[in-house]
Amino acid sequence: MNPATAAPLGKDLVGLENMSAEQLTAILDTAEPFKEISERRIKKVPVLRGKTIVNLFFEASTRTRISFEFAEKRLSADTVNISASGSSVVKGETLVDTARNLEAMRIDMVVMRHGASGAAQFLADRIPSNVVNAGDGRHEHPTQGLLDLLTIRDHRGKIEGLKVCIVGDILHSRVARSNIYGLLALGAEVAVCGPPTLLPVATDELGVQVFTHIDDAIRWADVLNVLRLQLERMEGGYVPSLREYNRVWGVTNARLEAAERDLLVLHPGPMNRGVEIDSDVADGPHSVILNQVTNGVAVRMAVLYLLAGGQPERAEAAKEGGEG
Repeated sequence: MNPATAAPLGKDLVGLENMSAEQLTAILDTAEPFKEISERRIKKVPVLRGKTIVNLFFEASTRTRISFEFAEKRLSADTVNISASGSSVVKGETLVDTARNLEAMRIDMVVMRHGASGAAQFLADRIPSNVVNAGDGRHEHPTQGLLDLLTIRDHRGKIEGLKVCIVGDILHSRVARSNIYGLLALGAEVAVCGPPTLLPVATDELGVQVFTHIDDAIRWADVLNVLRLQLERMEGGYVPSLREYNRVWGVTNARLEAAERDLLVLHPGPMNRGVEIDSDVADGPHSVILNQVTNGVAVRMAVLYLLAGGQPERAEAAKEGGEG
């Protein structure tokens, strides 16, 4: 591979906000051939053999952490998993000291989830290893945004010109921000929908349309990306009750059928069934939620490959075990 400094994405992936349409498309195109690796009997290629990747998770995670682990192992990287509860952070060690000690062990990449917005960029500016943001506070979750883009493109054949509405707790969602930035860069029309209490101030300045009635959003959209209520980030008062939230803003089969359109329904998980989305929608014909999970591994493989210096046009050869 080429040196990481020559990678198409630069040294790090901390967010989608400043990425070009060409960079986003390069990641999605690179992910396509990597999908096939997960369908093999032996799900492994030597693309990142000899690379050491540290998964540094300061917040709880299931899908993202495991998806990154699968991506790393399928590319033959050596991985180390560290949680905040099992690290010296509980003894008062700073994030930078933790990372610098890891650097002293000659690591190559850090995949980090952190509760503070901007933590990934803070770390990326201070260590020479590649840094991948696996979610930082309310800021961004770039690989989730990318896998959502890939899933939409898989099922609609394009992103440009589609109407995509992000529904739910926009205020606390890093997924919403990454989706907005990526969708707009690739030419989609974007809207958000939710209670006024869960919409950020000056949402319209992001270049998106705002709906406060779910039925209006469903009539407008080609794609719905439904977000959960992040109750762990709320201190109360945002919605009257979970039952009321479902009644007024929940995505239900009755609402989808009333629209008489072939909508695509995404959800980044974990789902609060019966709150933001009903089970018959999550498990129904409109849903591509499990496709998102599958695409997450391919997208994260693509990101790791590209940050390590791989080139999009060499992804097919890399998939077959050749030089990337």
